Amino acid sequence: MTRLALMALPAAFFAVFFAYPVLTIVGRGLRADGSWQWGRAAEVLGDSDLLHVLWFTVWQAAASTALTLLIALPGAYVFARYEFPGKRLLRAVVTVPFVLPTVVVGSAFLALVGRGGLLDDLWGVRLDTSVWAILLAHVFFNYAVVVRTVGGLWGALDPRQEEAARVLGAGRFAAWRRVTLPALAPAVAAAALMVFLFTFTSFGIVQILGGPRFATLEVEIYRQTADFLDLPTAAVLTLLQFAAVLALLGLHAWTVRRRESALKLVDAARTARRPRGAGQWALLWSTLAVIAVLLVLPLAVLVERSLAGPDGHGLVFYRALRAAAGADSTFTVPPLTALWNSLAYAVAATAVAVLVGGLAAAALARRGGGRLVRGFDALLMLPLGVSAVTVGFGFLIALDEPPLNLRASWWLVPLAQALVGVPFVVRTMLPVLRAVDGRLREAAAVLGATPWQVWREVDLPLVRRALLVAAGFAFAVSLGEFGATVFIASPDRPTLPVAVARLLGRAGELNYGQAMALSTILMVVCAAALLALERVRTDRTGEF
Repeated sequence: MTRLALMALPAAFFAVFFAYPVLTIVGRGLRADGSWQWGRAAEVLGDSDLLHVLWFTVWQAAASTALTLLIALPGAYVFARYEFPGKRLLRAVVTVPFVLPTVVVGSAFLALVGRGGLLDDLWGVRLDTSVWAILLAHVFFNYAVVVRTVGGLWGALDPRQEEAARVLGAGRFAAWRRVTLPALAPAVAAAALMVFLFTFTSFGIVQILGGPRFATLEVEIYRQTADFLDLPTAAVLTLLQFAAVLALLGLHAWTVRRRESALKLVDAARTARRPRGAGQWALLWSTLAVIAVLLVLPLAVLVERSLAGPDGHGLVFYRALRAAAGADSTFTVPPLTALWNSLAYAVAATAVAVLVGGLAAAALARRGGGRLVRGFDALLMLPLGVSAVTVGFGFLIALDEPPLNLRASWWLVPLAQALVGVPFVVRTMLPVLRAVDGRLREAAAVLGATPWQVWREVDLPLVRRALLVAAGFAFAVSLGEFGATVFIASPDRPTLPVAVARLLGRAGELNYGQAMALSTILMVVCAAALLALERVRTDRTGEF
């Protein structure tokens, strides 16, 4: 099967369910009375309040990235160089926050630092509606990005190169700066760009923890669209965010190419060993302490708050999830129904993402292609950075008339969720497909095998584990998608993240307790999916 044939379905999928809705909603916002309102862009960019939103978006993304690198780089070294009991389980624990829905992360930190949270109960300290709560939540969410991206390369570097520099008279820091750091620089830059991208487009965390004081571009797009119905302003902000995301993805692609070149220059053998000496043990224990306080404690507090009922700890909030909806209820169905809706949506979205992403990865794995392939690769990454709010509202506006009248269709939510899952499928499967020896395919073809038989008999056995990991990641991110789903999920079929957000938006201890309970259920499902992934993961299984 040719590269263009493999690209056909993914390209059509993105054209119909990504480009068309986004261009429709942006075009409707900037076009009024039959003419383009480009003057509106100047008005928006001259608004001091919106400029403050832009400044805060960039500032908090830069601060979150710097703080994440500062805290996570020692962890990357520990996982790369040290061997210790429970390392595989701890690696899974570190990765759990990354696949958690942002609504759950926001709920966890709200239970830790918000009104009535752990810090408030113990010392009267509250950090909700504080920029520190947002920054710490972003570190919590992105810690695994640095550990996996940088740690994966760090573990492949031959330490004997640094040791040789020290034998020649260089000090420990000088040897690290001149030998190890240049090899690590592309991986550090790639991790930093991904963290900056995720925090620049942050929605759920800022929506829950920022309150009315703080807003990113993504949150402001939501407010302008949902609260004020100001589509022109939302369209301008969407284009501004889109331009920034394109620049970030271009830089990321460049750093990835540099990292691949660096990998050819080093020994890829794993060199982890047990810590030796007081200094190494101190680094290991300090890393474990950071993981316990920053990553485990918020989740533990979330579970505790879900059990803390008005008459002591128990399952009162979990039982309330099964109660029928009343006249004053937040939902038209029992809240627990959201769990089954989410699971069904996520399974369907995973199937779509694996099909589309698998074909895209197979096309990208072919040698050559030049700018066409690089452009196609960038297109597949766009859903990670383009406003999910814009995509969701675009679905409502663009897909409501024949031949694509899907507004009332059950498939509307899975299709939106699959857009977010496809990049993870591609990034997981692509390195494995590129590692398959092309001569195996050529030999099978010479023996008379059809392209389908070559895939089934040669590629599939070699990429089966990567395919399972890709499906698991797609399932986890689909389960937690919030930005687009909050617009298109119908009131009688809410997803878990939408249900949590609605409960947090209503006053009352029961609503808060049910939000904590639903967040805990969602966390357990995502964590179980990730632990299953760790059992089938291979060392070559993708960037994430």
